[in-house]
Amino acid sequence: MKRQLVLENGAVFIGESFGSPREMTGEVVFNTGMTGYQEILTDPSYFGQIVTLTYPLIGNYGINRSDFESKAPMVSGLIVKEAAKTPSHWQNEKTIHDWLSEYDIPGIEGIDTRRLTKIIREHGTLRGRIVSADKDAETVASELRQWPLPTDQVSQVSTKAAYVTPGSGPRIVLVDYGAKKGILRECIRRGCDVVVVPYRTTAADIMKLHPDGILLSNGPGNPKDVPEAIQTVGQLLGKVPLFGICLGHQLFALACGANTEKMVFGHRGVNHPVKDLQSGKFMITSQNHGYTVEANSLEGTELTATHIAINDGTIEGLRHKRYAAFSVQFHPEASPGPDDSQPLFDQFLEMVNTNMKEGAEFA
Repeated sequence: MKRQLVLENGAVFIGESFGSPREMTGEVVFNTGMTGYQEILTDPSYFGQIVTLTYPLIGNYGINRSDFESKAPMVSGLIVKEAAKTPSHWQNEKTIHDWLSEYDIPGIEGIDTRRLTKIIREHGTLRGRIVSADKDAETVASELRQWPLPTDQVSQVSTKAAYVTPGSGPRIVLVDYGAKKGILRECIRRGCDVVVVPYRTTAADIMKLHPDGILLSNGPGNPKDVPEAIQTVGQLLGKVPLFGICLGHQLFALACGANTEKMVFGHRGVNHPVKDLQSGKFMITSQNHGYTVEANSLEGTELTATHIAINDGTIEGLRHKRYAAFSVQFHPEASPGPDDSQPLFDQFLEMVNTNMKEGAEFA
């Protein structure tokens, strides 16, 4: 069945439908990863977005039960050059078409994803809509220009109630703004006793859980849309060691007096080079964000930059000058992506253990 993707700037792409036949509106973004489509589509940071995958063949190893980052797809729609009809992999359980149909998520294939990506790179992320081929594109584009971007994404993806993943190590409170399973997995691998709490949990209630460390998770949208989270992070600073990832990094920056701004088209992919300013070493990272910490806004704060992106020089890591607190914009848990930055979890736990030891000595 013929379908079309219409962008707010009037650009139109005609393709074939797969997944659900429903119409869907969202912010159109692109991801450059050559693999990992299942993890990408279940990443809560993509909630409300229509994702373009630049690699031309998607779905060739099907869908399995092992590679989810959340319990269901989080994207609003999917755009690909070709959706594989006959996947081949020993873990394959269903096609990407069947999986998206199951969750009522539309897809469109057979369009020029290279041209679409170039448009996004030139104009920035754009509102788009996947609709039937007989809809008037000019009318759709006009409606898109009036369509307000959502501001409640975090509330849609955060856990509704706290839960515990028991362990014999330090107690880590993971504040869930849309946390990927990979972050929880890395904590479990290191023996942590993890308590996952909703994003609206107050600082006082978090401290009642007697955490040895606090993790601020990734999540979707503009960090300024969750002012209560910024306030909570500010109140937690200095209590116990703190580690922010992606959206958690941005909230940490805002809580410390820095500023964030929207990027033209963001960083989304698994091959983004980042420089560690302290060691001088480089790492290849997995990233998914549309906002960044404004470098000039660090002046006058107690934050110092620890990492920068090689491609555009944007801030990729921060450390507090007085407190045991740091953050990174990229994803050290990857999923998908390289494991170059996974030692950051060990660095966080070293900070936690040092704080616990010092606390015991002075108790």
